[in-house]
Amino acid sequence: MMEALMLTTEAATPGAAVVRPTVWTSAEWSAYFRANAGNRLDVPREAGAGVTPEELAEIVDSLRAWQLGETSDGSRLLRTAEAHAARIGDPGFVDAIRLFIAEEQRHGEELGRFLDAAAVPRVRRDLGDSLFRVFRHFLMRMEVWATVVVMIEVHALLYYAAIRRATGSAVLRRICDQILRDEVPHIRFQCERLAIIHRGRGRVLGVLTAASQRVLFVGITMAVWVGHRRALRAGGFTFRRFWRNSWAQMGRAWRAMRPGAYRWPVRAGG
Repeated sequence: MMEALMLTTEAATPGAAVVRPTVWTSAEWSAYFRANAGNRLDVPREAGAGVTPEELAEIVDSLRAWQLGETSDGSRLLRTAEAHAARIGDPGFVDAIRLFIAEEQRHGEELGRFLDAAAVPRVRRDLGDSLFRVFRHFLMRMEVWATVVVMIEVHALLYYAAIRRATGSAVLRRICDQILRDEVPHIRFQCERLAIIHRGRGRVLGVLTAASQRVLFVGITMAVWVGHRRALRAGGFTFRRFWRNSWAQMGRAWRAMRPGAYRWPVRAGG
């Protein structure tokens, strides 16, 4: 299962042979998610939240909003996955998506427990989250869902790295460690699904897809910065650094979406 932790399919050193990983089946991804659910890092909760008022002031509003976003029930994504699975003849894909959603919800619950320990009320409504929930009504195709999820997960890599640097709380740092450990396989999972969808797509449509994705990524990157810039700055990100790192991470994800980046089994869907 360690292959799942590789996001890129590029050679590690110049001149080295490129080793293309095999696309995992839905059953293999389900097995990974089940195994990962039982392989969680221990969170040292016995000492309480362990966060200073100064640290909390910089990150708390952002953390509350992000925690809310992690707790979505995933019902729309699941319905989209069911329709997609029926269309491609891969019923196991629904189980993989269900387990993916459960892992995201665990992230939300861990963040919620930290907020509880810090005596910070959880929020039930946030402008950014509300806008995204409205936007989700238009995400009726698996390709669009997976693309948006990859982009959000890419920003999550930077966000949780920033939160980890912004606090000395052993609890919150360990939660961030777990989430960061989970996010790379999440991105790989969605990139593989997109590679399957894009396989056999003509050059013109491929160019249009790439262009639309870049426009969307600009919008999401700006929205994340505007909504979470105080916490990101507390974690060492200027806008320039955040912008540059976001595009670098997304560039790796785009390369992992390419069908040519993989060795294909006889049946890739499942």
